[in-house]
Amino acid sequence: MLTVIRTSWPLLLGMLLLMLGNGLQGSLLGVRGSMIGFSSVEMSLVMSAYFAGFLFASRVTPNMIRRVGHVRVFAALGSFVSAALLLFPTIQDPIAWIIGRVVIGFCFCGVYVTAESWLNNSATNETRGQALSAYMIVQMLGIIIAQGLLVVPDPSGYLLFVIPSVLVSIAFAPILLSISPTPAFESTKRMTLVELFNVSPLGCVGMFLMGSVFAAQFGMAAVYATEAGLSIGQIPIFTAAFYVGALLFQYPVGWLSDRFDRRVLIALSALIAGLASLMGMILGSYFSVLVAAAFLIGGLSNPLYSLLIAYTNDFLEHEDMAAASAGLLFVNGVGAITGPLIIGYAMQVMGPPGYFVLLAVVLLALTGYAVYRMTQRPAPSSEDTSAYQGMMPTASPVTVEYASEWAVETAEAAEAEAEAQADERTGSGPNAA
Repeated sequence: MLTVIRTSWPLLLGMLLLMLGNGLQGSLLGVRGSMIGFSSVEMSLVMSAYFAGFLFASRVTPNMIRRVGHVRVFAALGSFVSAALLLFPTIQDPIAWIIGRVVIGFCFCGVYVTAESWLNNSATNETRGQALSAYMIVQMLGIIIAQGLLVVPDPSGYLLFVIPSVLVSIAFAPILLSISPTPAFESTKRMTLVELFNVSPLGCVGMFLMGSVFAAQFGMAAVYATEAGLSIGQIPIFTAAFYVGALLFQYPVGWLSDRFDRRVLIALSALIAGLASLMGMILGSYFSVLVAAAFLIGGLSNPLYSLLIAYTNDFLEHEDMAAASAGLLFVNGVGAITGPLIIGYAMQVMGPPGYFVLLAVVLLALTGYAVYRMTQRPAPSSEDTSAYQGMMPTASPVTVEYASEWAVETAEAAEAEAEAQADERTGSGPNAA
């Protein structure tokens, strides 16, 4: 890990600053929108627009990079992000905010694709897993620290919109001054959604449901907190709790996933997170309970993203893993678009508790479906399971594909080691007498 940090620190520093800007603008818009009178439904449309732009960019950005190059795409999209952030306090209209969020979602995805391709290019086969882990930690830390910036100035003013714009602008300096050219993108083999569902129904359904859960955390947590009457000092603590939990639970969930039936772990994680959602709904008047609920929901739902990818890979040949991961990312993106819309409507009808009601319904539905799938086919043997690599749902298709490549390399290395040990035991290896 220290080697990865030493060789890639400018890129990781730039990504930290980018996540500071992205994490702050999401929470800030949730607070500011409620302050100026946007309804829950209007704010759900604003928050959903980010994921629509992100999903569209995941398909378009690789072609843009092939045409004009990494540096030009990176710089152009970054400039649009900085400009869009400054327009939000100027044009306080829900339609304008929806358009702005589509632009920001598109641009951030494009920036992630470019930066993540540089990160992968700087890593070797031996350090790729560590590089992905360092990248995930930086993403989490950026979002967590960003919540603390929300309490510095008055969110009803202009300064808080200037801060993420400046952070995003500064983030490009260490990245652009340190990177080297990267290879051209290669076209990934496509897998239809029908083929993907036939391979892993639980993977597809789970990724769709988890997309809505993550969007509720990343987009609607601040909206809920504001409408529930939390103070400006309490809102960042509540929103940060989701990501602190996600950061702390990632390793233990990954450790368990390589040792137990992953469907059991998926069902158990979703069940506990669903119960935590019910706890937040019933006892939401107690701030400490809200923070504990957010910690458990974030801690147990975010690792499910990586767990569902690893579970799906258990039923695939190595050469199909990247295509399947891209398909799962698309399904997750569709879920992320629909999640805020449904939660916004629920909050409009039921008030703030509607936020936790929808989280509970989605997470308990995943629990039930995982239990059902356990009755449909046996779990794969431990020899056939793929490696677990922790990833954030904010990751672009580049990181997901590289994580799949890392899983393939790890599996092939394990197979080669097992064959070598078998040859030594039978005396048929290259060193046999």
